[in-house]
Amino acid sequence: MPGTKKLVIVESPAKAKTIGRYLGDDYEVQASVGHVRDLMEPKNLPAELKKGPLGKFAIDVDNDFEPHYVVSDNKKRTVADLKKALKGADELWLATDEDREGEAIAWHLLEVLKPKVPVKRMVFHEITKEAIQKAVDATRDLDTALVDAQETRRILDRLYGYEVSPVLWRRIGPGLSAGRVQSAATRLIVDRERERMAFVAASYWDLDTTLTPSGETTPFTARLSRLGGKKVATGRDFNDRGELTAKDAVALDETTVTHLAEALRASDIGLTVTSVESKPYTRRPAAPFTTSTLQQEAGRKLRFTARQTMSIAQSLYENGYITYMRTDSVTLSQQAVDAARTQASSLYGADSIPATPRVYSGKSKNAQEAHEAVRPAGDTFRTPSELEGTLRGNDWKLYDLIWKRTVASQMADARGQTASIAMATSPLAGSDARVAGQVAEFAASGTVITFRGFLAAYEEGRDEERNADPSEAKEATLPPLTEGQALAVVETEPKGHETSPPPRYTEASLVKALEERGIGRPSTYASIISVIIDRGYVVPRGSSLVPGWIAFSVVKLLEQHFGDLVEYDFTAEMEADLDRIARGEADRTDWLKAFYFGDDRQPGLRPIVDNIGEIDARAINSMPITDAITLRVGKYGPFLEVDEGGEAPRRVNLPQDMAPDELTPARAQELIDAPVIGDRELGLHPVTGKMVVAKDGRFGPYVTEVDPAPEPQVDPATGEVVEAPAPAKAPARGKKAAAEKPRTASLFKDMSPETVDLETAIRLLDLPRTVGDDPESGEPITAQNGRYGPYLKKGTDTRSLDSEAQIFDIDLAGALEKFAQPKYGARKASSALKEFDADPVSGKPIKLKDGRFGPYVTDGETNATVPRGEDPMEVDFERAVQLIADKRAKGPAKKPAARKPAAKKTTTAKKPAAKKATTAKKPAAKKPATKSASTRATAAKKTPPAAE
Repeated sequence: MPGTKKLVIVESPAKAKTIGRYLGDDYEVQASVGHVRDLMEPKNLPAELKKGPLGKFAIDVDNDFEPHYVVSDNKKRTVADLKKALKGADELWLATDEDREGEAIAWHLLEVLKPKVPVKRMVFHEITKEAIQKAVDATRDLDTALVDAQETRRILDRLYGYEVSPVLWRRIGPGLSAGRVQSAATRLIVDRERERMAFVAASYWDLDTTLTPSGETTPFTARLSRLGGKKVATGRDFNDRGELTAKDAVALDETTVTHLAEALRASDIGLTVTSVESKPYTRRPAAPFTTSTLQQEAGRKLRFTARQTMSIAQSLYENGYITYMRTDSVTLSQQAVDAARTQASSLYGADSIPATPRVYSGKSKNAQEAHEAVRPAGDTFRTPSELEGTLRGNDWKLYDLIWKRTVASQMADARGQTASIAMATSPLAGSDARVAGQVAEFAASGTVITFRGFLAAYEEGRDEERNADPSEAKEATLPPLTEGQALAVVETEPKGHETSPPPRYTEASLVKALEERGIGRPSTYASIISVIIDRGYVVPRGSSLVPGWIAFSVVKLLEQHFGDLVEYDFTAEMEADLDRIARGEADRTDWLKAFYFGDDRQPGLRPIVDNIGEIDARAINSMPITDAITLRVGKYGPFLEVDEGGEAPRRVNLPQDMAPDELTPARAQELIDAPVIGDRELGLHPVTGKMVVAKDGRFGPYVTEVDPAPEPQVDPATGEVVEAPAPAKAPARGKKAAAEKPRTASLFKDMSPETVDLETAIRLLDLPRTVGDDPESGEPITAQNGRYGPYLKKGTDTRSLDSEAQIFDIDLAGALEKFAQPKYGARKASSALKEFDADPVSGKPIKLKDGRFGPYVTDGETNATVPRGEDPMEVDFERAVQLIADKRAKGPAKKPAARKPAAKKTTTAKKPAAKKATTAKKPAAKKPATKSASTRATAAKKTPPAAE
C-alpha cells in the first residue's frame, strides 16, 4: 500500500543492504543477524526451573516437549533496535530465507517482537530487482509445518546430544560430543579406516606394448588382456583380502611377464589385428548444482572445504550474484533456461544447444528446500569475464564454476566414436614353459570426440577411482586399422602393480556418501564436518579425512550401546520423518515421544540410557594389535601397551602423525623394539652435583636434573656391598621447599636428545642468560626462549630474536641495537601476510595477519578469524571486507568475567535480596513451556544450535 511504512527483516546486513537498493522509501530493511533466540542452556535456567521438568534439557519432555527459549545476550541490542523500528512501521515483512531455518527465524521474530501491525511473509530465491518485486507482489503466511520441522530437529539434537554425550565424557574423555548426523559421519570415516586396516594388498603384473601398423611409423600402445586363452587379472579382480575372485582370470608374476616381453621382442611374427569395433560415444552434461553437488565440485576443482564453499556462496547470494545456495532441487526456472541457452548459443555457436531445453529431475521431495538449483541470478546471466573487476579471488572462482555448470547443463551432448581393437600373436617361442606355445592377446581402445558440445564450457570432476583399469576407453586417437592387419612390436614394458585400499573420504566424497544414504541435509554438512574436525575425531591430511584413535573409541561405544543411533538406515529414516513433519504429514509431538520414550517400533532413547548398565571403559578404549600388544586411548592420547610378562606392562608412545591404518603389527613391533629415546645421562652438573638427563616427553625433547644414584657402601669387615643409603633430604622449610621441582629446559629445534652434550644442556638449564646491564637504566637484559620463540627482556620491555641460537650468541651491543628499534620492528614488515585497501566502513587499511589463534583479518578496530579450512593466502579484499563486516555485525565478544562480582555479592551478604529477586521472577516462569512466554525468561549466554 503506497505511503505505508513497512519494516522488512532479513537475516544478514549484507542481504539487507542489497535488498534495500531495490525497495523504495516506504521500506526500511533491517537484519536480525541470524536467530535472535534459542534453547536456553539448562545450567543457566533460574533456580526454580532447574528443579522442574525443564532442568535437564530446557525442554519439558513431559509436556509435549515444549522448549524454553531465551533471547541471546548478544542479540538483546538487535531485538531492541528491531522493536524500536517496528514502532514506526505500519506493516512488518519477514523476508528470511525460504527453508526450515529461515521460516523458524521468522517465527521467532514474531514471538519476540509481538507485532500489533499486519505481518507478511516475503520469500525469494535470488536477490535481483525483478525477483524482489515479484516477492513483494506475492507475499504469503508463515508456514507452521516448516517451523515445526525445524523445532523438532532442534529438540531432537538437544535430546540426542545431552543424553549421549555425558556417556562419552565418563567412559572416554571430556569435551566429546555425539550428534544425530555427526556420529553417523564419524562412523563412515572410521568404517573406511577399518577397511583400510583390514586390507591385504595383492600384487599382479601386466605388459604394455608399443606397436606400429606395418609400413607406418605412427605408434600406439596396447595392453596385454589374455594369455593362453585366460584373462589377465587387473586390480578389480581381487578382493580386499588380496584374493583373486575372478574365476576365469590369471594373475601374472614378474617372471612370466618378463619372459613374455623377451619372447615378443625376439619374435619376428609381431601381432595381427583380430577385431575392430567402433560404436558411437555420447556423454550428457551434469545437472545444475544443488547444495551437495556444489560442495563436492568446489572441493574437487577449487580445493575448497564445505564450509568455505557455503560461506562464499552465501556472500554471492546476499550480494545478488547467484540464487539461494541451500537447495536439493536441480530444476531451473524458465528464465534461467532461456538465459543459459542464449549464452551458450552466443558463446559456443548455435549448434551447441539441443533443439529443446533440457529438464532435470531430482529425488528430493523435501518441503523445506528451495525450488530451483544454484545458478547465476537474473534473467540474463553475467559472464565471469564481465565480473572480473567486481568479484575477486575465491568469490570469482566459485561464481565461474556455478556459471559454467549452469550454462553447460543446457548444452548439447558431447559426441564421438569409441574404437576397440583386439590383437593377438602366433604361438610364442621361449624358454619359459608358461610362455612357450601360448598366444598373447592385446587390447587397445580410444575415444575420438567429434563434437564437444557441453565440454566446450565445462566438464564435471570425478572422485578418486579405486583400482581403475588403465585399458578403459579414454579420449585418445588410434590409427585406422583393419582386421587381419599386421602390427610390428616397437617396445615392451612389463609393469608391476599392487591393489589399492579403499580411498579415504575427502570432504567432497563424504558429502556425497551422506547424501546418498539420506543422512542429514546438505545445508548442514559444512558445519558437521567442522564439528568432527574440531572435536579431534578427524584430522585433515591433504584433502583426505583421517580418523583419530579417539574416533574409534567413540564409534565403538556408540555401536555397542547405542546401536540404532549410528545405524545409517535408522538415521536416514529420522531425516525422512522430519521431512514428513515439514510437509504436514506427521505430528511433531507424537514423533518426539516415540523417539525419546519408545514405542512398538523402537526402544526409545531414554530407556536405552536408563538401562545402559556398566560400560568397560578400558575395553572401549583398547584395540588389540597382536596377542602381546594393545593400543590404548588414554587421557593424553594413544599409546601402545606391551605385555612382557612383568608386573606392569610397558608403554610406548605413538608418533603423532601416524594414521590408524599405518599401525600394522610389524610397525607396532618396530616402535617397541626401537631404542628408548630420552633417558640418556649426560653427566653431573658441576655446580649442583645433580645428574643431567636428556628425555623425550609429551611436548618434545628436553633436559632435566635428577638426583644421582647414591654410591653403594662396602662393609669394611666383610668386604660385601651393602644396600645404598637413601639420599639425605634437606630439612623441609614448609610446603614450598617440599614442592621444589627439578630444573628443566626444552631443546632447541635443531637439537635432539640423542646428540645433545652436557655443556649445551647446562647452558639450556641456566637460561635465562644475562646478556648485560642497560647502561642507561641499569636494568639487566636477559635472553630466553618463550612460547612464541626466542626473545630479549629488559624489565617489562621485550624484543624478538631472529633465531634460537641468538639466545647464546647475542652480546650487549647487539641487544641494545634490538631495543633501539621500535617494538616488533624486526617483524613489522612481515607481520602482515597481506595488506589491502581501506575498509569501506572504518576507512582504515585492512591487513591479513597470523595470530595466536590462527590467521585473521583486521582493520585495526575489528578482528575476524579466517574460517578453518580456508586458505588464508586466498583471502582477497572482498573476502576480507565480508569477514570483518560479519564480525562487526555480531557485536563485541561477551566477557563473562564481568558478571562475577555481582554473583559473589548475591551469594554472600544479600541473601534476602536474592530471594526477593527470585520471587519477582516467578510469574514469568510459571509457563516455561509455552513458546510465547519463554521469551520473557531470564536471558542466558547464547548457545548455538547443537551440531547434528
